[in-house]
Amino acid sequence: MKHITSHLLVSALVSLATLGIYHATGIGRQSAASGSPQASNPNFVYNVSEEMPALAPGEARPFADAPANFTQAAQMATPAVVHIKSSRTVTQTFYDPFYEFFGVKPRQQNSRQMSSGSGVILGADGYIVTNNHVIKDADELEVILHDNRTYKATVIGTDPSTDLGLIKIDAQNLPVLELANSDQVVVGEWVLAVGNPFSLASTATAGIVSAIGRDLEIIKDQMAIESFIQTDAAVNPGNSGGALVNLSGKLIGVNTAIASPTGAYAGYAFAVPANIVRKVVADLREFGRVQRGFVGVTYARNLNSDLAKEFSIPFTEGVLVDGLNANMAAEKAGIRKGDVIVSIDGAAVKSDAKLLEFIARHRPGDVLEVRVYRDGGYKNFKVQLTDEQGRTSPSTEARNPVLIELGLDYRDLSREELGRLGLENGVLITRLTAGRIRQQTDLRENFVVLKYNEERLGSAAELTRKLESARGKVRLTGFYPGSNRLLAVEFER
Repeated sequence: MKHITSHLLVSALVSLATLGIYHATGIGRQSAASGSPQASNPNFVYNVSEEMPALAPGEARPFADAPANFTQAAQMATPAVVHIKSSRTVTQTFYDPFYEFFGVKPRQQNSRQMSSGSGVILGADGYIVTNNHVIKDADELEVILHDNRTYKATVIGTDPSTDLGLIKIDAQNLPVLELANSDQVVVGEWVLAVGNPFSLASTATAGIVSAIGRDLEIIKDQMAIESFIQTDAAVNPGNSGGALVNLSGKLIGVNTAIASPTGAYAGYAFAVPANIVRKVVADLREFGRVQRGFVGVTYARNLNSDLAKEFSIPFTEGVLVDGLNANMAAEKAGIRKGDVIVSIDGAAVKSDAKLLEFIARHRPGDVLEVRVYRDGGYKNFKVQLTDEQGRTSPSTEARNPVLIELGLDYRDLSREELGRLGLENGVLITRLTAGRIRQQTDLRENFVVLKYNEERLGSAAELTRKLESARGKVRLTGFYPGSNRLLAVEFER
């Protein structure tokens, strides 16, 4: 018993001594007074809700303490994020040997498919950006605002290569989100994802930027542009097209995809950077289509240690040019195979994803300053971007409002296509979006129109003139390449 008592006495004396040292030195008082900025460590940056200044190349972001909450960003972002419901008619054909034997048309059954996603209001007059895959193939689009007002939406244009689309509702004085400069986004900064996962309206989740410039090869388009912002904020089906915002409540990206073996959130989500969104939306709003600039580099490889050693390059970050289009922008400017692109307009190019992103922000005719490494030194080139056909001026033709209403795009068949199909004239339906055509017919893309109301068509321009003046029922007659059957589709104009 005496032994135990002595141990207790010693422990008590040690505790009293420790407490005395604690009060004498002030250890711990700073954390106890954390509610008062004056008592905080002056080396910490507490005002993290303000827009952080731009960084010089190679400059590190000053340390920022974790925010107490995300209320400011949520209050700014949530009213400007909408719920989009899309619907389409799906026709199922049931084949039966009995029907085929007697030459009877197979039975068909129509059903409605519903899906939902999110969108971000970028114009107070009703312009909303979302993902192309949210609105693709829709007959009708319904937009539900944060205050539960509901509107029908019209598709202004889509860009499958970035998986972005622009729609419009007939409304005014809407809350909007300001676009941030996504070049200033850095790994580790706090972000908020706002959307409608699983149709749970106005849901906000928080996380950090996990990586930038991610190329996942998930956009199934020949000219896909992927340079995603990666975040660990929880994003689920229904978040597509929603907002990824910084602590100032500014849009740094549009949530587009998740990495998941189950189809639900599993740790990482990906957003299209705001600087790409800004350019695509401007093009779609002005022209109804994206004015894409091309640099003429057909194949490029991300530099690494092996390539650097093989080509005697004294660094390991950049893009090695491995193929060029003849007589296109890069070759005309003087860039050669084997050059390493290190920057565009002063911004470092560390991957082919970043190269595509920088170019995607520009239109044909824009001039970029491209810096390359060649033969032990650096060279700068002025590269004027072109369109896909090598032209250096963007198309100024805006999308016709009648075609927006119908949800229809088309063009004249080329000489080669006419020769292959044995035609003198023909108009090819190239794209269908939400509109009257989808609502009233089962017309599909790649339909070749030969007649308008039994009158032979001469050109796409003639079809446009007829549609503009049409009132009442319209009939388009044509065929699908590979089939000899003439088909007629009718709709009300």
